[in-house]
Amino acid sequence: MSNQTLAEFRSYVMNKKVAVLGAGISNRPLIRWLYPLTGRIHVFDRLTEEDEVLKKTINDFEAEGLELNWSLGSDYLDNLKGFDLIFRTPFMRPDLPQLVAERARGARVTSEMELFLELCPAPVTAVTGSDGKTTTTTLISLILKQAGHKVYLGGNIGTPLLDQIEDINSSDQVVVELSSFQLIDMKAKIHTAVVTNVAPNHLDYHLDFAEYCSAKKNIFQLQDKADILVLNANDAESGLWSKEAKAEVRFFNCDNSEAAHSWLDEKSLKLRTCADDLEFALLSRDEVLLPGRFNLDNIQAAVLATLDSAGFEDMQLVARTFRGVQHRLEWIRRLDGADWYNSSIDTSPDRALKTLEALREQGRDIVLITGGKDKNSNYEKLGQAIVKSTSRIVFVGANAPLIEASVLAAAGAEKLEELEIRHCDSYVEAVRSARDLSVPGDAVVLSPAGTSFDFFRHFEERGDMFRKLVLAEKA
Repeated sequence: MSNQTLAEFRSYVMNKKVAVLGAGISNRPLIRWLYPLTGRIHVFDRLTEEDEVLKKTINDFEAEGLELNWSLGSDYLDNLKGFDLIFRTPFMRPDLPQLVAERARGARVTSEMELFLELCPAPVTAVTGSDGKTTTTTLISLILKQAGHKVYLGGNIGTPLLDQIEDINSSDQVVVELSSFQLIDMKAKIHTAVVTNVAPNHLDYHLDFAEYCSAKKNIFQLQDKADILVLNANDAESGLWSKEAKAEVRFFNCDNSEAAHSWLDEKSLKLRTCADDLEFALLSRDEVLLPGRFNLDNIQAAVLATLDSAGFEDMQLVARTFRGVQHRLEWIRRLDGADWYNSSIDTSPDRALKTLEALREQGRDIVLITGGKDKNSNYEKLGQAIVKSTSRIVFVGANAPLIEASVLAAAGAEKLEELEIRHCDSYVEAVRSARDLSVPGDAVVLSPAGTSFDFFRHFEERGDMFRKLVLAEKA
């Protein structure tokens, strides 16, 4: 879809036959927004009316006066024929035979996020990567707000934005987090694109790592020389993407570049600007509240992304006061002298590895609660990191045998007897086992290294449950 105004889209969609695939969080506001523009909306979902969440969604729409057509159940896509405009849900692959057939027939296949980016009148900063997306996105939005901008924050971070499009002005700032699911067929121009890093992830969805990388690259494919691309010079994969970029490339973890760049020395975060060729220490490393080198990387990326829209004082204040976001090494409480952390966002071995590294940097002794749904991941490096970090491990989740195998292989015969391993069937049991293993001064952390779909609908639900259980424990 080429760039168009809201008025042009209203004219286009009038009386068009529209299909919305999936009635989840991102598509419900889409349906409500679209309905007054065209009453011909057909909603498709693999769930049935027996599902309590879907039943409530259908009842809510009916109570609001929305007359929708529904196709539900395992064969829900059989009726996907003859539509003009199709919105896929992010977790649906765009090469499904039904979508391919409709596209070949002339239908436009898009998504809530792609249409929003198409219509958005304000400059957009978009963040993707395998790790650090949400933290970096949040940091950018906070810096822009501190600088006095009206900021709209959304996307994969959990807030759909299309139904707010009428309120957004060209003088505002929009910051979105984009996943590989959203980017895989994305055709939208992004003014400032940020790639935190790229490591194998979501290989249960993507055909291979190459496709995963190709999806991520769509964040900058339509940029030109007036745009900005922020890359991690230390990242083996995405650091090389500058060769394909048409935009101005700004590197973090880089101490030598013609464009603006940032790096870390032993004491501080250093920044060199481009316009005035100014080099200075933006802030000391020990001023940052969040543990972990990766959080210093997130701050660097946010600084480079906001360089043209915020002052150095704004960046410094946010970096010094930011306490993180939920489910990302989130401190819950101190219990029996041990600090408990919720890092439910660790849905891959690479994320779990970074969490362990961050706690080790603080010199903490660790009790690890781990396990989730496998994404066709490789756990070898994680097993090595676990053995290096702790001997006390609580397993709960579908991929627990895979993680345990990597731990046992890394431990070898000499460390095998040191391991204290507990296997649990529930999070209630896991919390109690971890408490039993902990001693004062420990860091007890949930870092699943897998998705939440073995027990939960999403990682937020998993983290909320864990937090609730930990807070319910009597001191």
